[in-house]
Amino acid sequence: MKSCPNDNIRLAPDNDFLDIMVAKICATYEDDKGINHIEGFNLPNEEEVEIILHAMMEIIFPGFKTKKSLSLKSIKYNIGEILANVHTELSGQIMRALRYNCAMDKCDNCDIPAMTEQAVRNLISSLSEIRDSMKLDVTAAYDGDPAAKSLDEIILSYPGIQAITIQRIAHVLYHEGVPLIPRMLCEYAHRETGIDIHPGAHLGEGIFIDHGTGVVIGETAVIGDNVKIYQGVTLGALSFPKDACGQIIKGARRHPTIEEDVTIYSGATILGDITIGKGSVIGGNVWLTESVEAGTKVTIHAPDLTIRKKRS
Repeated sequence: MKSCPNDNIRLAPDNDFLDIMVAKICATYEDDKGINHIEGFNLPNEEEVEIILHAMMEIIFPGFKTKKSLSLKSIKYNIGEILANVHTELSGQIMRALRYNCAMDKCDNCDIPAMTEQAVRNLISSLSEIRDSMKLDVTAAYDGDPAAKSLDEIILSYPGIQAITIQRIAHVLYHEGVPLIPRMLCEYAHRETGIDIHPGAHLGEGIFIDHGTGVVIGETAVIGDNVKIYQGVTLGALSFPKDACGQIIKGARRHPTIEEDVTIYSGATILGDITIGKGSVIGGNVWLTESVEAGTKVTIHAPDLTIRKKRS
């Protein structure tokens, strides 16, 4: 096929037009609507935060992501190197986030270096506990899924494990009062797995999120030990409490508490500050806005299904 003689022609830009458009776009930067960050402190860098996260995931699941060959004799040197890098890099990102927060709140007396060091130390101190919790979560996935062939398969390929691990890391920073970064971490997990868990949610141990796509767990949700959740489940808010001026009250309890040994099947929606009692079973596609006692089974009985064979 012959090329057209005009294929390589490039039009010169119309500078007058571009000048007008630049001025028009820049005019939208001059208000305080909050969707640009100009002449302010540097925000945490998304790419760098994800690199730090991957380093911490290597500590929790050593040997699953690294290209290095690890051994029990040398592992302490590998972990030491990773922790040193995490401490340095995470400190820089948290300091950015805290400076941003202080600027937004017009706070001029915060000891940002001390706050940063405390947050980083507490997260690093929590990594061994997070690892112990993830051992129970991985075991729960293996015990709860007849298709699971090994613990290694679960760590490598189950989205629920990835989402829970990242949420446990973010949860520590959330309770240290670190702005921005916990949500960045959990949104990364959301993009990667389809599972949306707010960093403020409290997760017990031995939790199994099976399949996981479309699971949403809100900020003030509390989930007990040995809970099993299937795809499409929402643990959300029924309504948002407001103050006397009609503004939404931030941080108020508004999500469910799921006690130990509960199973929630696919598509169930549980809303509000209610409690699902220990050992209960919530069936698929149930819409629930009131508490249920321990050992309760809540299901929707569909109309009778009729199957007619095709006539020959």
